Amino acid sequence: MSENRERLQKVIANSGFTSRRKAEELIQDGQVKVNGKVVTELGTKVGPNEKVVVNGIPIEKEEPVYHLLYKPRGVISSVEDDKGRKTVTDFFPQVTQRIYPVGRLDYDTSGLIILTNDGEFAQSLMHPKHGIDKVYVAKLKGIPTKEELHELKKGIEVDGEFLKAVHTKILSTDRKKGTAIVQMILHEGKNRQIRRMFEAMGYPVSKLKRERYAFLTTQGLQPGESRELTPYEVKMLKKAASENVN
Repeated sequence: MSENRERLQKVIANSGFTSRRKAEELIQDGQVKVNGKVVTELGTKVGPNEKVVVNGIPIEKEEPVYHLLYKPRGVISSVEDDKGRKTVTDFFPQVTQRIYPVGRLDYDTSGLIILTNDGEFAQSLMHPKHGIDKVYVAKLKGIPTKEELHELKKGIEVDGEFLKAVHTKILSTDRKKGTAIVQMILHEGKNRQIRRMFEAMGYPVSKLKRERYAFLTTQGLQPGESRELTPYEVKMLKKAASENVN
């Protein structure tokens, strides 16, 4: 009977070392060895008894863990930061596994972010074709019209990049202060996407929060607090990612 062989990037991702996409970059950059030899082919498959080393660190499969963090503003959505700023992993000193964030929230954006060592799980949630709702609430300087919000749903080009919202809605306005609270739903998560979209229309974002990720909310959590996802929540997220293929 032949041994169960899997793609090298999947093995690295499942070890909790990094995401599958980053694992592919590491392979192509020649930073991965299999049985002592550098491997750069993404199609390479390895068996359970082969020795995989990434950046000099042997890969071992970890038990998958899943955490939900209410990220405060002023925190980097990364495992580490070369400028010494606080990162999302700093909130998990008790976690021994090598967890990393699923996607990202900008430095000045607060709200929900998932951290895990399950690469396949992370990849399925991040891919926009799976249609996972990410619900944001933004405070704007200025009050956009319904027509302008509709333009964001159709999509606009900003700095040569096409940016699109799934849904937009004005929650409240303050005519005296000239501000508005707007809800926006995304399926993708491009760099500073919401801020760039509103700024392109002349409405700078003064505050931004991700209030919901799929069915997960900030209920019961304060900024900086976290909890483990329940097995049922993990199961439902995987189900949502597999069913919602646009």
